[in-house]
Amino acid sequence: MKLDISEKLAVVHVIESLIMADGTIHIGEINSLSRLMHILDFDSNLLLQARNLGTDVYWDVLKEMSTDKKKRLVEILEEVAASDGFVHEKEIAVMNNVISLIGIEYQITNN
Repeated sequence: MKLDISEKLAVVHVIESLIMADGTIHIGEINSLSRLMHILDFDSNLLLQARNLGTDVYWDVLKEMSTDKKKRLVEILEEVAASDGFVHEKEIAVMNNVISLIGIEYQITNN
C-alpha cells in the first residue's frame, strides 16, 4: 500500500490508538508495528509526529483515502489487534469506530 505522508501519519495514529486501546502494549503488537514500519515505510520519527497532530485532521485524511486503501487499513487493524493472540473488546470498539468514520461497510466481531 503506497501512502503519501499525510496518509501515513493518519494510519500510524490509528494503529497506535488500537495498540493502546486495551491499556497494555503486548510484545506481539510491538512486533506487528515493527513489521508495518518496514512495509509502510515509516520510522519512529513519523510515529512521534503522528502523536502530536490533532485527531480531526486524521479523520479527514482517512475519509479521503481510496476504497482500496481503506480496506487495507481495516485488514492491518485486524492483524495488529490479533497479533497478541487475543482481540480485546476495546480494540474491537476502536476498529468499528474507524470503520464507521471512514465509511466502509464492515463489522468487526470477537469470534
